[in-house]
Amino acid sequence: MRINLFLFACLFWFSSVHAQELQSPNGQLKMTFKLADGGIPTYKLDYKNQQVIKSSALGLELKGDNKGKDFANYTANDGASSSSLFDHFTISNTETSTFDETWKPVWGEVNQIRNHYNELAVTLQQEQTNRQLTIRFRLFDDGLGFRYEFPAQRDLAYFVIKEERTQFAMSGDHTAWWIPGDYDTQEYDYTESKLSDIREVMTKAVTANISQKSFSPTAVQTALMMKTDEGLYINLHEAALINYACMHLDLDDKNFVFNSWLTPDAVGDKGHMQSPGKSPWRTIMVSDDAREILASKMTLNLNDPSKIEDTSWIKPTKYVGVWWEMITGKSTWAYTDAVSSVQLGQTDYTKLQPNGKHGANTANVKRYIDFAAKHGFDAVLVEGWNVGWEDWFGNSKDYVFDFVTPYPDFDVKGIQAYAKSKNVKMMMHHETSSSVRNYERHLDTAYRFMKEHGYDAVKSGYVGDILPRGENHYSQWIVNHFQYALEKAAEYKIMLNAHESVRPTGITRTYPNLIGNESARGTEYQAFGGNKPNHVTVLPFTRLVGGPMDYTPGIFEMDVSKINPENTSHVNSTLANQLALYVTMYSPLQMAADLPEHYEKFSDAFQFIKDVAIDWDESHYLEAEPGAYVTVARKAKGKNEWFIGSVAGENGHTSELKLDFLEKGKKYIAKIYADLADAHYKTNPQAYTIKEVEVKLNSKLKLKSAPAGGYAIQIREK
Repeated sequence: MRINLFLFACLFWFSSVHAQELQSPNGQLKMTFKLADGGIPTYKLDYKNQQVIKSSALGLELKGDNKGKDFANYTANDGASSSSLFDHFTISNTETSTFDETWKPVWGEVNQIRNHYNELAVTLQQEQTNRQLTIRFRLFDDGLGFRYEFPAQRDLAYFVIKEERTQFAMSGDHTAWWIPGDYDTQEYDYTESKLSDIREVMTKAVTANISQKSFSPTAVQTALMMKTDEGLYINLHEAALINYACMHLDLDDKNFVFNSWLTPDAVGDKGHMQSPGKSPWRTIMVSDDAREILASKMTLNLNDPSKIEDTSWIKPTKYVGVWWEMITGKSTWAYTDAVSSVQLGQTDYTKLQPNGKHGANTANVKRYIDFAAKHGFDAVLVEGWNVGWEDWFGNSKDYVFDFVTPYPDFDVKGIQAYAKSKNVKMMMHHETSSSVRNYERHLDTAYRFMKEHGYDAVKSGYVGDILPRGENHYSQWIVNHFQYALEKAAEYKIMLNAHESVRPTGITRTYPNLIGNESARGTEYQAFGGNKPNHVTVLPFTRLVGGPMDYTPGIFEMDVSKINPENTSHVNSTLANQLALYVTMYSPLQMAADLPEHYEKFSDAFQFIKDVAIDWDESHYLEAEPGAYVTVARKAKGKNEWFIGSVAGENGHTSELKLDFLEKGKKYIAKIYADLADAHYKTNPQAYTIKEVEVKLNSKLKLKSAPAGGYAIQIREK
């Protein structure tokens, strides 16, 4: 509930002519807002009396005549220009309130979430232009969120953003875990460096990708994780990214100031806005305990409650699929090699010679269905089932797929009936080849086709350069497309897992049918040369801050050449590490990504994947250090059953756990899947041991993880 505090505002904020202060509910965070010389809005943030954000400017620059004003070297002049929404303001009104509620997510890491913050809304008046801007601050115990709001007004009805001018002035040369700023991809390995070293190491950090547009030698993407020399953990991100361009951070590496940098559209504009309107929330999480960053629910809390009234059809899903065999090159998405150009409706596939390697054939799909049914999986994903894959990529082709026409060797109705007889759901795949307007033309037809054939979930993809040409994956127009596809899916009661989409910002609270995203470098890159050993120890601090990831773990055969002799890639992980990912990489959508024969070979280890839950009542982060290790304990929803996962980076890790979350007076059996003493992700990745021990409340366990190793534990009541 919200409580107005006009009479009691002194409990958590202070106002004067020059500054206003807002405190978090526990009093450990303090935000100060002030109009600086020239009427420039500024803020700063402190945590336990330590400086987190130094005085930083706020505002936006609009497209129009800026009268020669250089923002970077700005000094106050005679008046605000038509392009200025960052200076010559006065405060016309302030409102303060507090809010405290507990809400239940449809699925999640916990069964209830507390949303508790103190709020300050400052309405600014630009008298010479007669324009208003409201900046709303929400201060939680774990961080600050703020956004720009544009009230309905005659003199700011429609406007174009040239650039958002939000600053994040850091207090020093922090250590950061970052990926390069890019308009089209987040699929990079993370780099760990000092802020001052970003420029120097950027050329090594930018690696080849299918579609990418880097734009600055010091730009990075959110969520950005940092650690100060004094031991503070700071995370910069955004929440509720709707009808706005995705934000990057461009670093002034002389002063350690991050400046917001929005993704432009095809003509270079950063946003077309109409009042009343608002920006996404800009978020700053901070703690002296890394575990609190991982446990934070601030991003979710800054999003609106669910707009879907009946959520009974939204169900966490564990699946297998015809995917890894194609990623590794064992089989193909394309049906034939006999053509180099396809025109849908004119190419007769029944007259073309099959290539003999097409993965999405009826017999192969039924094999996966049998495997899913035998081992209790919910669904089977099949990629490459529909016509058009022969020339889908790199041709700037508009009409790529129609999303309803199968290849001759894929029996849609027969597979539907077979899966139903085995009590297994089929999961649809829609690769758009980034032809966004083509997908929108076909979306209703594609979703109706899904429902007619028993598909309740879809994995969509946006590989390659965006069509319309010149657009970027993270511009306002494409962000709106992702949102349109999500809301349209909700109309058809379809769950969505979008790959190559904009990074998530907590929208899963508002639309919980968004049960997964890729939006980062996933397991597929293990077959494209490998991920860094520390990758999965960084993702929970960065990508997962915005929502769950379809990371597709569970690879047991690390030598890819044993699947495809022409692929010499190596999976940089131990087998025990792969098991732990089902706990550390939270998602209500989890894939057992490897081939069925590999799970049959290591059936004792596969048991953990079969048993592990995908929806939780409680989550406890036991240990955490970005880039080094993450250890999580989670309680399965509705059961007195716990699972623990721990992943380590390049140097390995030794855990000393105290099981202080177990129920008093009960005895449990802990089944431990761990690295053997000589395990190593490069030389001995499949060396693991399984043992059972009796445990109870406050029992202690000491476990060692190999380099890029880990362990997974299932704890059941005895």
